[in-house]
Amino acid sequence: MRTEGRARVPGLEGDTPGAAGRNRNRSMRETTLTDRRPNIILVQTDSQDGRPMGCMGHTAMAGVTPQMDALAEQGVLFRNTYSNNPVCCPSRASMFSGRYSHHCEGWNNYKGLEPGDSTFLSRLEGAGYRVRTFGKTDYVSGHHSVRARVTPWTRAAGLARPEYLFPSPQVFEDDRERVHERDWANVDRAVEWLGQRSGDEAPFLLYLGLNQPHPRFSTSRRYLDRIDPAAVQLPPPDESAHPVIDLMRVKKNWNHGLDEETVHRVRRIYYAMIAEVDAMLGAVLGEVRQAGLGESSYVVFTSDHGEMNMEHDQYYKMCHYEPSARVPLIIAGPGVEGGRAVDTLTSLVHVHPTLTDAAGLERDESLDGHSLLPELRGEAPARPDRAFAEFHGCTSRTGAFMLRLGPWKYVAYPGFKPQLFHLEEDPWEVRNLAEKRPAVTANMDAALRDIVDYEAVDARVKEYDRQSFRHWRQGQRDAGTYRRTMARIFSGWDGLDPQDADPWTDQDEARIEAWLAGDEPA
Repeated sequence: MRTEGRARVPGLEGDTPGAAGRNRNRSMRETTLTDRRPNIILVQTDSQDGRPMGCMGHTAMAGVTPQMDALAEQGVLFRNTYSNNPVCCPSRASMFSGRYSHHCEGWNNYKGLEPGDSTFLSRLEGAGYRVRTFGKTDYVSGHHSVRARVTPWTRAAGLARPEYLFPSPQVFEDDRERVHERDWANVDRAVEWLGQRSGDEAPFLLYLGLNQPHPRFSTSRRYLDRIDPAAVQLPPPDESAHPVIDLMRVKKNWNHGLDEETVHRVRRIYYAMIAEVDAMLGAVLGEVRQAGLGESSYVVFTSDHGEMNMEHDQYYKMCHYEPSARVPLIIAGPGVEGGRAVDTLTSLVHVHPTLTDAAGLERDESLDGHSLLPELRGEAPARPDRAFAEFHGCTSRTGAFMLRLGPWKYVAYPGFKPQLFHLEEDPWEVRNLAEKRPAVTANMDAALRDIVDYEAVDARVKEYDRQSFRHWRQGQRDAGTYRRTMARIFSGWDGLDPQDADPWTDQDEARIEAWLAGDEPA
C-alpha cells in the first residue's frame, strides 16, 4: 500500500423520519439531478480505536482484520483520523452535521442535534437518495439515561464519586461466531436490504451503526485465539499527573485491577472484539459484491471515537489521548485511486461534505469540514492539515480542546494547565512537555485560538450546564426523588441496585451549591 506524506506543520432503524420535509430552500440542483449518482454505504462502529488494524501495521492485529485490510487495499486509508468529540452523541452530531461541536451545539450524550438541523442524511434524501438506517445513529438530543444528563451538567462541581459501574470483561469459552447478537441482527437486515437494491433506479444511502467494540468487553474463544498474546503491548505509566485526568479515573471507576495480567487480558479482549467487527464488515462487503454494487457504490468505514483500553490506567473514552481520539477511516468507490494510505490529518467533520460532494451536491458553506473527494482521486488535499476536537461531557471537570499539528498534540483545559505531546517521540503520550517547551506551547495555543475562543465556549457550555441542572433538580425536589436519584447516579448507576447506592451527603450537596453559585473547586 502506497503512503502519501503529510505536511509538517510547525511549532433507529428505518427510513430517516421527516428528512424529506426539511431543507426546502436548498439549491434546485439537489432535487433535479438526473444522472446516475453513486450509492453510499456507511458502516460506523462504536468505540473503535483507529490504530488496531492490520492495515495500520498494528502488531497484535496482523492477519486479524482481513476485511478492513482488503477495503483499505481497494480504497484509501486515512491513517491519522480523529473524532471531533470523543463521546458518542456529540461525535455523531458533528459528523452528521459537518460542524464542530461549538457550532452544532452537540455538547454531551443528551444534547445533540435538534429536529430540523441539516445532516448529510437530510441533504441526500432531499436530492432524491433513498436513505435507510440500521442500528445505532445517536446524533439527536433527548436520548440516553438520566445519568447521561446529570453527570455532564454537574461536571464542573468536581464531585469525586463514580459515574460508571461496568462489569468485568468476559470470554465465552466456546467457538461462537455471533457474540454480539444485536449487531449481527442489524448486519443481517442491512445485507438483506442491499440484496434487494440491484434493480433500483434511484441511488441510495445505507447507514449501518454497530455498537461494538463498545464496553462491556466480551468475546469468545473464536476471536480471542486470533490475538497473539505475545503481540499485545502493555502501556507505560504516565510520567506526570494532571488534575483533570486524575479525577476522570475516579469518575470512570475501573475497579477490576490494574496489574499487568489484568491489563493484558483486557487489551487482548478488546482486540478480539475488533476481530468480530471485521467479520461483520465482511458480511456487508460480501453482499456488496454479490449484489453487483461494488462499481457503483462508495463504501465508508469509520467509528465515532476510540477506546482507552487501559492506557493511562483508563478504559472507556471521553479524553483526547490517542486511543480515545483516533478512529478508522477507509473509503473505497468509483474513481477512488485505491491502495493508498494518506497521512494528512483528518477528522470526522469531513465525512458530511465528502458524501454530499460524491453525490454531486453543492457545498454548504456553513460546514466546518472539507470534502475528501480530491484526495480519494489522488489529488493534493485542499484543506488545512490539522485535526481539532473538543469535549464537554461527563468525567471531565472542565472543557477540553485538542489541536493536532504535525507531530504535536496540544490539549487546553480552561482553568487548568494544558498538555503538550510530541507523538513521534512519545507515542504513548506519557510525557507532558507543556512547561518544558513554552514556545511550542504558546504557538499551539495561538493556533487553537484561531479555530475557537475556547474559554468563551467553555463558559457558554458551563452556563448551559447550570441552567439545565437547576431545572432538573427543581423537578426532582418537587417529586421528592432528588437525593435518591443523585445517590444512584454518583454510585455508578449501571446495573446498580438502588439499595446499594452510597448516600448523597450534605457535603456532596454543599459542593453542588457552591458550584451553582459560581465556585468551581480546584
